[in-house]
Amino acid sequence: MAVTPPQDTLTLDPIAMNVVNRVAAGSALSGNLTFEGGLLVQGELSGQIRVNGRLIIWTGGVVSGQVEVTGDFYLFGHLGKTGADVQATQLACHGMAFVSKTGISTGTLEARRLQMYEGADLQGPFKTMQPRPETR
Repeated sequence: MAVTPPQDTLTLDPIAMNVVNRVAAGSALSGNLTFEGGLLVQGELSGQIRVNGRLIIWTGGVVSGQVEVTGDFYLFGHLGKTGADVQATQLACHGMAFVSKTGISTGTLEARRLQMYEGADLQGPFKTMQPRPETR
């Protein structure tokens, strides 16, 4: 009798997570952009990007450029462009980064903590964000 290992499950609730912004599939948005609240990317997003909340890159979604995320980061799609230099896309996540089995990162990913699921593909470097020293 074969024993099936337990599967990791990642459940998302966009309403509870305050994901109020979306780049729809088939859409492309680029520039110096700031999003208040969480962001779901199903299309393409590039440039200087700040997300004041959570960032979810959905399967088929692509994000590239210089990205800062104040909340958690969920990768189901692609961080960075295929074949581009790893420095071309840099994402700094001040929360937890989750990379699913369909997630591919060809950029540089920096986060406080990282959770990878079986099949996740980190082709670019990962750095741990160091806590800021307290000032008194």
